[in-house]
Amino acid sequence: METIVLDIGETLVRDDRHWASWADWLGVPPHTLGALVGAAVAQGREATDALRILRPGMDVEEAYRARAAAGRGEHLDESDLYQDVRPALGELRAAGVRVVVAGDGTVRAGELLRALDLPADLVVTSDEWGVRKPDPEFFARVAEASGAAPEATLYVGDHPADDLFPAAAAGMRTAHLRRGPYGHWWADHPDVVETADFRIDALTELAGLVGSAGPVRSGGVSSDAEPDAEPDAEPDPDAASASASASASVEEKVARRGALRSVR
Repeated sequence: METIVLDIGETLVRDDRHWASWADWLGVPPHTLGALVGAAVAQGREATDALRILRPGMDVEEAYRARAAAGRGEHLDESDLYQDVRPALGELRAAGVRVVVAGDGTVRAGELLRALDLPADLVVTSDEWGVRKPDPEFFARVAEASGAAPEATLYVGDHPADDLFPAAAAGMRTAHLRRGPYGHWWADHPDVVETADFRIDALTELAGLVGSAGPVRSGGVSSDAEPDAEPDAEPDPDAASASASASASVEEKVARRGALRSVR
């Protein structure tokens, strides 16, 4: 791998302050909101649905702006980083790997992250790019920021539908991180196991993956490389049937992943 791109929330940054601040704003105990977030994750729903359960019809973006106007907007400091972030990113930079941080977040979140002076070549958020995951355009921007071919780029994240599947569909290598509610709950889902080139429990494992290619993938689905057919070979009916069956299998997997949108 020439470039490693990392998600932000629950990959680099702990989300407990985020949810505790929302609980305080809504006037509920943090454990109540935490339990509702967990239920949303287990049901394959967006985590912000937990806020709408507490306040039906809530406009989360409008509430975010109200919090900021009241002086209770986003805050991020060193204590919000997982402990393995600086050691892992430092190791990668020392190994000559380009390190990019790119995930969903506000413009303010990008400013706060860059103020932490992480050992990264680029830190950028979705709002700064004007497109959020899992939109393919986000991953097109990731590919551009990577500065390397997709197959030489590894995208690391906790979220199957927002990180793993779209990055694989864009032709990148993927590492699923067992971290945070999404990372833990969906870690052993068959599509996660099949799609992820690597499955890790800590960012410090990434340095050991440098130089690893991982399995060949097509459209985000694992596939074994097959030798090219001879130019003059006759069509093989059995091969055509197998190809059609494989295509159907891919469609089934894509459908299952759609159901797994599953997540945030």
